[in-house]
Amino acid sequence: MTASAAQPSRRRRPQRARSRATFTSVLGELLLTAGVLVMLFVAWQMWIGDIIIGAQSNTAGQAVSREWAQLPAPEPPPAVEEEDGDIWYEPPALEHPANGEKFAQMLIPRFGGEYNVAIAGGTTRPVTLDNGWIGVYDQSDMPGQVGNFSVAGHRTTWGAPLNRMDKLRLNDAIVVETQEGWFTYRFRTLEYVTPDSVDVLMDVPQVPGAETGERYLTLTACSPLYSLAERIVGYAVFEGFQPRSEGPPDSLEPVGDVASPSI
Repeated sequence: MTASAAQPSRRRRPQRARSRATFTSVLGELLLTAGVLVMLFVAWQMWIGDIIIGAQSNTAGQAVSREWAQLPAPEPPPAVEEEDGDIWYEPPALEHPANGEKFAQMLIPRFGGEYNVAIAGGTTRPVTLDNGWIGVYDQSDMPGQVGNFSVAGHRTTWGAPLNRMDKLRLNDAIVVETQEGWFTYRFRTLEYVTPDSVDVLMDVPQVPGAETGERYLTLTACSPLYSLAERIVGYAVFEGFQPRSEGPPDSLEPVGDVASPSI
């Protein structure tokens, strides 16, 4: 090819006309963006938020336990030596807490050594449950007393302190820690009831008027997950009280298979 040969000209591709934004297209994009934001909020509320709030709740609970451990131990209650040589301490009588008043911590080794959740008076969402705490029913007896220490907590959202109720096994320890010491209960069984089954909160659960002299713990939460259709109820029986002067009870020893959160 000679230098004087004409260079091939480049053809320009025809430009496509840009489509004009219409009200419908803008509205569609806004709705799509809003849908994404709603999904992100739901994910936060249902999973990510639970993880963060639950971790904060456990950290705060551990701080309370450390504070109590550093205080002078209260005088232990009267003790009785049983036939097998074990010492039985009569549990101290605790005052019923006011709504939103924290007075104890719940420790459940099956849920991991970091699990340490505040227990407070009342079962309303704004005052107690939505703080990630476990709430005490107004008609409940107190820990260690004859009757039924009955509590409620979220199974999803707000830290979900009772998320793993369905993972409890026979004889698992459920420990209520106070400044006076530790109240240990042993898990027995679960059942599912309708929301109006308030007889599970009676002194002897579901047995009106009965007097057995036993000391029960009843845990209640919504079921199934993300639904208000039913209630999951866990029952435990009292094993004993360990005063703070004696140090933590053996019931707080770690378990081999820690339950993972339900999703």
